[in-house]
Amino acid sequence: MSTTLRKSEIINVARREGKVTVERLVDLFSVTPQTIRRDLTELSDEGALERVHGGAVLPSSTANIGYDARRQLNQTAKVDIARACARQIPNDCCIFLNIGTTTEAVAQELLHHKGLLVVTNNINIAVILSANPDIQVIVSGGSLRRVDGGLVGELATDLIRRFRFDISVIGCSALNDAGDILDFDLHEVSVSQAIMAQSDKVWLVADHSKFERKAPVRIGSLADVDAMLTDQAVPERCAVLCQANDTTVTLV
Repeated sequence: MSTTLRKSEIINVARREGKVTVERLVDLFSVTPQTIRRDLTELSDEGALERVHGGAVLPSSTANIGYDARRQLNQTAKVDIARACARQIPNDCCIFLNIGTTTEAVAQELLHHKGLLVVTNNINIAVILSANPDIQVIVSGGSLRRVDGGLVGELATDLIRRFRFDISVIGCSALNDAGDILDFDLHEVSVSQAIMAQSDKVWLVADHSKFERKAPVRIGSLADVDAMLTDQAVPERCAVLCQANDTTVTLV
């Protein structure tokens, strides 16, 4: 395989998995570690990837990657997280599911529940849950974000403030070492903050790729959530913060 084709495929792997490692790429392409390190350095110089210890990640940005690409990232981990989350949600309760590919996976796993009242600002989630007549679905108003079916803005927050949720399940775009929960869209962040304020319990669902990304707008902190469900150990400072604030971390 030519260098150009290999570098193109490395970018595709990074988009699917959120991160590439030298070890994995050596096995994938049957080349030397030196060759892969050179490829990653060149891709970093070109701005296509950002070098980290042992590999590379998608570059930091003030804009999120496309929704279809996000759906492909760590699909297995998202399903595992969603199943673990759904198992802990009882029947006959009121919950909120916000915008995100992991919360969509949670919705899919809730299809066998009964007696749920689900409020969401995610049209995709509303469509998924409409398949179960035992689940009542309320869709918030707001401005439609066509790229992902999200509803944001004052109309969304106004409706959210009319409810008190037993559990809210939220996703995020990034989680930094200090435990800050981050996103890209200021309008979406305002909705997420309203959701958290109206909830008895807040659960964060996030796969490990969120530990390696950056986003510019702060939703809140791990100290503000009751539980986090993820697929790999959280960074050390985050773990200390969770322990200090009795935030439960579930690894799937």
